[in-house]
Amino acid sequence: MSGNHELFQRALTLMPGGVNSPVRAFKSVGGEPFFTQRADGPYLWDVEGRRYIDYVGSWGPMIVGHNHPRVRAAVERAVRNGLSFGTPCPAEVEMAETVARLVPSMQMLRMVNSGTEATMAAIRVARGFTGREKILKFEGCYHGHGDAFLVKAGSGALTFGVPTSPGVPKALADLTLTLPYNDLSAAQELFARAGAEIAAVIVEPIAGNMNCIPPRAGYLQALRELCTRHGTLLIFDEVMTGFRVARGGAQELYGVVPDLSTFGKIIGGGMPVGAYGGRREIMQQVAPSGPIYQAGTLSGNPIAMAAGLAMLELIQAPGFHAELERKTQLLADGLRAVAIEAGVALTTNAVCGMFGLFFTDQKVETFAQATRSDVAAFNRFFHAMLAGGVYFAPSAFEAGFVSAAHTDRDIADTLDAARAALRSR
Repeated sequence: MSGNHELFQRALTLMPGGVNSPVRAFKSVGGEPFFTQRADGPYLWDVEGRRYIDYVGSWGPMIVGHNHPRVRAAVERAVRNGLSFGTPCPAEVEMAETVARLVPSMQMLRMVNSGTEATMAAIRVARGFTGREKILKFEGCYHGHGDAFLVKAGSGALTFGVPTSPGVPKALADLTLTLPYNDLSAAQELFARAGAEIAAVIVEPIAGNMNCIPPRAGYLQALRELCTRHGTLLIFDEVMTGFRVARGGAQELYGVVPDLSTFGKIIGGGMPVGAYGGRREIMQQVAPSGPIYQAGTLSGNPIAMAAGLAMLELIQAPGFHAELERKTQLLADGLRAVAIEAGVALTTNAVCGMFGLFFTDQKVETFAQATRSDVAAFNRFFHAMLAGGVYFAPSAFEAGFVSAAHTDRDIADTLDAARAALRSR
């Protein structure tokens, strides 16, 4: 089998940057990506046989670990009946019932094939329902690669320093308003001027695409009040936070009920899945019940539904999220302690199964603070950790994820690798 370098050289001739999603290319951190051969529990193995403790988890959905036997068995059973039907199937009804039970704001929902597709559809529905055209998003928040969202975006767009993408029509960009995340006064001022023009506010309730930044106390509640007062729909993008920070997502954790919510591959056990939904009166405007069109041949795919249902059953085990939070806090606290030992300025944020680390001595609560952290220090740390068998996201602006499969031994090994990495800088 070809090694990592050879595979990357072959890929470079056929795919832009040698990858099918930009952050995978390691452009931000430098060097070349490894190619994964297999994954199991909290580990990845590359094509050269090296094992890594994985804190990316396929960018979030592997909350029960890779290749969980119950999820795999559910997929194997479903595959025997066929891969795709193009008709309704029983599993999609069961999935809708499960999501609606776990997330009560999802009174009605539609399955799609990715988080990007979910957010694009939610914005169309919000515009169609309100009769307004403008949307409000927040600097550094990423909602997929839809045209309306690539304005001061996070994730790969922030990593590459091109937060507004060429190819986005100016007329469409002009309909996207942006504000700093966690700045309530800025939101209040904008709504005072233009609240009647805004169809929807879309927000990551916990920002995960400028690294992990939780909301300030009262911030989400205040956004809810502003939207209600001005007839604007509040959309929670829970592609990262859904089922990960609490059984019912960030909206359960913070006690805020959005009008619409979007979810991603976590509801497919890591397979290509998404969903959007919310208040019944809004979702009844979606075709064929109403005039707002959205469709997808593979939506509700039976294999993805089987994987997602098995995973959602696992996360409902008593104490699941409490144990996930304990492990994540153990890692975050340990990284700070190791940094103090080494005399390195490093701070962390953590919310249940999500965490972020920043090379700065300041508490990070905003996009501006995140971008002022020492990115070069992170890049050196990333490569030292990779050499030590630990895989963090290859960008200073991506959240990390702990799974139920990570053990205390894995975390201790991670901290040992971090100790060595920070001492050698």
